[in-house]
Amino acid sequence: MIVSLKHGLQALATMLALLVSGYVDPPSSEGTPSASAEIPEQAAFDFSSVQRLARERASQPYHKPSESLPQELARIDYDQYRDIRFRPASALWQGEAMFEVHFFHRGFNFKRRVNLFEVRDGNARPIGYDPRLFEFGPLTPPPQNLGPDTGFAGLRVHYPLHAPAYKDEVIVFLGASYFRFLGRNQGYGLSARGLAVNTASPGGEEFPDFTDFWLVKPTQGQRTLTIFALLDSPSVAGAYRFEIRPGGATQVEVTAELYPRSRIGKLGIAPLTSMFMFGEDPSGRRFDDFRPEVHDSDGLSVQTGAGEWLWRPLLNPRQLQVNRFMDDNPKGFGLIQRDRDFSHYQDSEARYHLRPSYWIEPLGNWSKGGLELVQIPASEEIHDNVVAYWVPAAPVKAGKPLRFSYLMHSFSESHHWPPGGRAIATRTGSGAIIGQGNQSSPDETRRVVIDFAGGELDLLQASQPVQAQVSATGGTINDVTVQRLPDTGTWRATFRVAPKDSQVDLRCYLTLYGEALTETWTYLWTR
Repeated sequence: MIVSLKHGLQALATMLALLVSGYVDPPSSEGTPSASAEIPEQAAFDFSSVQRLARERASQPYHKPSESLPQELARIDYDQYRDIRFRPASALWQGEAMFEVHFFHRGFNFKRRVNLFEVRDGNARPIGYDPRLFEFGPLTPPPQNLGPDTGFAGLRVHYPLHAPAYKDEVIVFLGASYFRFLGRNQGYGLSARGLAVNTASPGGEEFPDFTDFWLVKPTQGQRTLTIFALLDSPSVAGAYRFEIRPGGATQVEVTAELYPRSRIGKLGIAPLTSMFMFGEDPSGRRFDDFRPEVHDSDGLSVQTGAGEWLWRPLLNPRQLQVNRFMDDNPKGFGLIQRDRDFSHYQDSEARYHLRPSYWIEPLGNWSKGGLELVQIPASEEIHDNVVAYWVPAAPVKAGKPLRFSYLMHSFSESHHWPPGGRAIATRTGSGAIIGQGNQSSPDETRRVVIDFAGGELDLLQASQPVQAQVSATGGTINDVTVQRLPDTGTWRATFRVAPKDSQVDLRCYLTLYGEALTETWTYLWTR
């Protein structure tokens, strides 16, 4: 399971590094792929049409999407794939709307075909493949037998995020059910998925695919784009609607109607995937690297149904870690890149300080379940090794439809999530007391240091009696201190923990006169 997860995420990260240039004729409507979902021309196409198709798919045996390709494309490497570039002059809706769409060629790790349609005036028409839509560079001469059934691997949408004269890439759908989207002044980092099935389960993970997309033509000047998608896998079929609203913090409203073919042991709703190699905590650093930190996200943020804010710093564990935060109707969660200081990364190429954060805001009642965090050991930053998603408590049964809606936000800085003080750094180390003969073994006692900032904390004088509320399950706490650091103005809580069990579940937040000032920092320490 771990190997397949890593390879799938690595492929996505590789593809999204592509550079695109060149131009040609508009997409042809000829050559509809034989495996595409068919809609009667006389029927007005809307989300109910995709729901009907998903129900029909779920009632039939699963058919794996086509991966048949000429050997010249099936065997190309990353550099050769980069040499196949969409011609922007062929973009769908160029000069007709604020949005335009480019397409990805099949090849390399993206062999599966997706079927693309344009919805105009309520009618869906196929977008046919034509090799003239692409420029084949010197590393990849075009094969001679590329017919209309070759099809596409995915799509990306462009929009003038920064200036009216240039349309920036705002969202990409490529590979399985993966997609990424950006707000203003952001660079690609973490990813989202349509669905997660049996992630980190003994029987192995199943990766659903978006097999069909319908792009609803916007009017001139319209600032919201609607995309419908059909998802399919051995266990489930699904109808998806994406309402994309570009901006400083781009929003994507997602509606998913799921039709299980069979019972699913673990269904992951609104999954997010990211990369964490190492951060400011010296105990988690085992790499010979000039950079102080390397990560796309540094923590999981959760607002529970009861309104409590939780923060779990991310780790690159030595063994697979799966943790679940049980809740009832959560208010939100996300994988966050909280550290925005370039000097903390010192990477002028990857520019990790510009990686976006994704926040999931449930719409409607999600009822009981748990927010699951999966952290996978990784030795290279090209592998995404962090996954987070919501797992419903109700069993997923064959033939019983499920519906979930949520609003996704891509942001850099925000005081909404959370609205008060937040943990900005976590460091752990030996709890041995220097100068007393190291009587406490480093393996038995740990010192924890947490820096907090934001909200009312920033306005408090150092003389204020701020206290740290610390608890431990599986260990005991002592030597708790809180101080305002004169050099930075942040508030630092420190304590020592003596473990009783093989793992210790820690919680800490700051208060003033009994009132909570910060989110609740949580941490799972393991021997």
